[in-house]
Amino acid sequence: MSTTAAVVVYGATGHTGRFIVAELRRRGLTTVISGRNAAQLVALAAQWPGLVVRPAAVDDPAALDRALAGTAAVINCAGPFAITGGPLVEASLRAGIAYVDVAAEIEANVAMFADFAEEAAKAETAVVPAMAFYGGLGDLLVTAAMGEWTAADEVHVAYGLSSWRPTAGTRVAGRVSHERRAGQRVRFTEGELQYHDDKVVEHDWHFPEPLGLRTVIAEFTMADVVTVPSHLDVPTVTTYMAVEAARDLAGAETPAPEAVDELGRSDQTFVVDVVVSAGGVERRATARGQDIYAVTAPLAVEAVERILDGKTRTAGVASAGAMFDAADFLRALHPYVTVELPH
Repeated sequence: MSTTAAVVVYGATGHTGRFIVAELRRRGLTTVISGRNAAQLVALAAQWPGLVVRPAAVDDPAALDRALAGTAAVINCAGPFAITGGPLVEASLRAGIAYVDVAAEIEANVAMFADFAEEAAKAETAVVPAMAFYGGLGDLLVTAAMGEWTAADEVHVAYGLSSWRPTAGTRVAGRVSHERRAGQRVRFTEGELQYHDDKVVEHDWHFPEPLGLRTVIAEFTMADVVTVPSHLDVPTVTTYMAVEAARDLAGAETPAPEAVDELGRSDQTFVVDVVVSAGGVERRATARGQDIYAVTAPLAVEAVERILDGKTRTAGVASAGAMFDAADFLRALHPYVTVELPH
């Protein structure tokens, strides 16, 4: 089978990886599945005939080179991204193919911009970190909301989740981030990331329907604090999380997601509500949908398709809002995501 225009999914057997494989197949893209566990990859291929299986451990550069050989792009779904991101983007640059990941780990995203910007720009290769529900969707909404503005005073991204049943991968990535920060929290203010031990603060946030008024945790910091200021002139980016979802995430006994429809989605609903302000003027953009893990698939796959079609605004390491036409990208996510943008 030819893999000339194929897309590699690394970490294909994971929860999010399976959604991404399904989305690639739905769009008719040849798919190569990769990861450390060969037996699990073979089992997945047995469920979906036509998949190309290329096992590779992330600490084996030669195996990664074989996995990516002759393909067009790789989507990295295998966390912790602090471990997998570097080796996989290095392999993609050796292969001369696009790299997209779905990392929500703040420090891993910072490292991607810091460590690979020069090399990726020189190679004119697209590297898009955090192309997922956290980091990617918020960045697209902020960019679209800003429109012709070149700068803003503040950016607020509020996550309203009806619940949050974390995957095993989410829990592992969270532990890695917690350890790297020595238990501290992080914020983006005064134009930089700041680590702190300040007390958790709660606010009320008026989400659009169907959520309405919810209590949120302020500075429940997500990857948007890396993606947004990577290309927009904003000194402060604050993210918020619905208290119910934060408690679910913190609960050791909270179960993993369970499918409730033919697409494999859970019954979780979400509203991402973005407010940008400049000179006393506010603009708002909102996205609604179902299942934060499932919606990562159309985000990541749409990004890859646009890169392969040449529908990009830059090269090198760039966030979603810098790489793509944000408003057009968001509209293309229908019916998985319903968006409301400023007129």
